[in-house]
Amino acid sequence: MTSQVRIDHAEGGVATVTVIRAEIGNASTPEMLGAVRDAFLEVSELAEVRAVVLAAEGKHFSVGADFAFLQRLTGMGPAEIRGTVYANFQGAAKAIYRCPKPTLALVQGAAITVGCEIALACDFRLAADTARFQESWIRLGIMPPLGGLFLLPRLVGMGRAMEICLQGRPVLAEEAARIGLVSELVAADALAEAGMAKARELAALPPTAYASAKQAMQRGLESTMEAEWQANVATQAVLLASEDFREGLAAVTEKRAPRFTGR
Repeated sequence: MTSQVRIDHAEGGVATVTVIRAEIGNASTPEMLGAVRDAFLEVSELAEVRAVVLAAEGKHFSVGADFAFLQRLTGMGPAEIRGTVYANFQGAAKAIYRCPKPTLALVQGAAITVGCEIALACDFRLAADTARFQESWIRLGIMPPLGGLFLLPRLVGMGRAMEICLQGRPVLAEEAARIGLVSELVAADALAEAGMAKARELAALPPTAYASAKQAMQRGLESTMEAEWQANVATQAVLLASEDFREGLAAVTEKRAPRFTGR
């Protein structure tokens, strides 16, 4: 797609968006995050894509923002930062978080600041035993701006989230698995294979129901129980009338694997 991001398609409806800046630890720039944003927007529109993996080449998932770019930030005004920087950085986080398909981050090595936030935007995180997450923004005199302050308390609890965000405390792989920051922990050399297996499992789920349930869960974080009851009963009525529901019911009855089509 670009010199910084690659899209690969595999059997089973899995698309992998890979950051390819291993020589600098996949450090983030507006251009790189813009490419990630565009890649997720692209695969989100493809009917044949049923799950999306976010990966990065090399030793680290992302060591954080590119330091030369951080130096440039000191000369930018607030309007320029909002208009150019976060159109890409926040744009990438939004494209991942709002992707209607299952999303899975494969994290090896460091996932620091931007890397941590982008991983958090995915539905699931599969981590190598080398992984290290860190929201160390506070140590630079700034704050996590891409969703971590919203998502982390809901994933690991307020107390741990305050330690991670307000103290910049690193979280190593074993702790990340124990506190629910990652879904599963695997050996570093097994990460790609385990990630593809997990992605294929997710891709086999009924796409319309998955997208509806995901959207409802995200909306529920910002809503009330009463509003969710009202919204979800309407969505459930649509799902109950779908071909996927009939197929799922038939598959359970006939004791076979379902073949969902999204209709």
